[in-house]
This record gives sequence, C-alpha cells and structure tokens, in this order.
Amino acid sequence: MSQESPQPASTARLPLKIAYVPGVTPGKWISRWTERQGRTLTPEQVEEDQILAVLRRREADLVFLRIPEEGYERPADLHAIPLYREQPVVAAPKDHPLSAFDEVELADLAGESFLEAAELGSTAMALEIVASGAGLMILPMSVARIHSRRDVLTRPVHGVDGSRIAVAWLQDTEDPDVDEFIGIVRGRTANSSRQPSSQQEPVKKVRKSPPPAAGSKASGGKSAGKPARGKPVRQGRPGAARTPRRKPGKGRG
Repeated sequence: MSQESPQPASTARLPLKIAYVPGVTPGKWISRWTERQGRTLTPEQVEEDQILAVLRRREADLVFLRIPEEGYERPADLHAIPLYREQPVVAAPKDHPLSAFDEVELADLAGESFLEAAELGSTAMALEIVASGAGLMILPMSVARIHSRRDVLTRPVHGVDGSRIAVAWLQDTEDPDVDEFIGIVRGRTANSSRQPSSQQEPVKKVRKSPPPAAGSKASGGKSAGKPARGKPVRQGRPGAARTPRRKPGKGRG
C-alpha cells in the first residue's frame, strides 16, 4: 500500500487588506504597489459609519476615511495622515435657480432647507428626496459623482466646512508593508530612503575566482608543451662545446 508524502505547509503571506469610503479611488496606489511588491493586496469599499469598526476588528490593515477639514481629533489608538481636501457641492432639483450659476456661496442659499444623508439612511435616499424638491444637500463632489442623477444638479459651494480624505492605521500595527503602502500613498519612490523596502541591506555577492588553467602550478600539473617565459635558450648539437660569440668590429687578436 503506497503512502503519500506529506505536503509542505503553505508559506504564502496573507493579502494586505485596505478599506476605503465611497468617493476614494485607490486604483493608482494599488497599481504602484503591484509594480513594486509581490504581496497580494485586497481592496474593499466600506460605508463611512463602518470604516473605523472594520479597522479595529482588523478586517483591514489600513483604511481611507473622510474627516472634517477643521477640528478633527484623532482617536488615541490610531495613526492618521490627512491627504487631500474634497470640494463640497450643493445638490438641488434640476429645475432649481442654481442651474443658472457655475458655483455659489453659502450665503446665497439663505432660507433654503438642507437635508442630512445620515438622518435619511443613505446618500442615495437623500438625493432622491432632493430630486423631489423637498430640500438641498451639501456633500463632497466625489460622492455626488457616484450617485449622479439626471434629475439632480450639483454646483461647487464656497463658505462651508469641507472634508478631507485621510489614511489611518492602528498604532500597534507591526506589519512593515503598512508603512510601505503609506509611503506609496505619500508619493515616495521605490528608491526613497524612507521606504522600508529600500532600507534592507542588499545581499553581498562573493566574487569567485576563475578555475586555474590546466597545466598551471595551481592545478598541480605540468606545463603542456609551452616554453617558459624569458630569453630563448640557444640550442646546439648534443655534446658540442658552445663557442663564444665575437663582438662586431673586433678582429682576431
């Protein structure tokens, strides 16, 4: 009866997991990661009210979340780096007077009724109510594009508190690939001295000497018919005395 040899345990690393809120487009960072690293990366979109819970449950190694532009207080258990500001827009019904403007100040909207997506269950539901003419809503432009509707128009609005996208990870994270990915997000090149991968010492290669030629002293053999370097030896007849050569221009004495 044949016995199967035991299979070796898998040494493959688990994927690096990132989560991001709607409106973030991490494709460019993922592409750079794939070009530089061999470890698989798994992205997942998560709703804003769940993004920190996913991180703390360690269902993601790092997350992209939305924070207030001003007055953000970082939780004590997180590292967080603000990345970029999002442009706020106001959403209104298609036939609203805002259609005559390219952008608007918040002061110009005095007297309007504003809706909050969090109070209505979701952004999609809030925009459906906006389309009915029941009120306006202010939201990030990137989110408005995701939920674009033909019966809703959007215009950039100034004079309101905006938002920023930040990258966050747990303070007790020890995975060096988290720092590697954050460096990519911050625009560091593969050769940057601040990237963990570039700080690893390269393996020194030992240069091997070529093998000695056949017949050399190092090989322990004899010369294979090649004369020794130096002045050639004048060959004469065996047993004959060697006659000294006469200098030119000298006669016999």
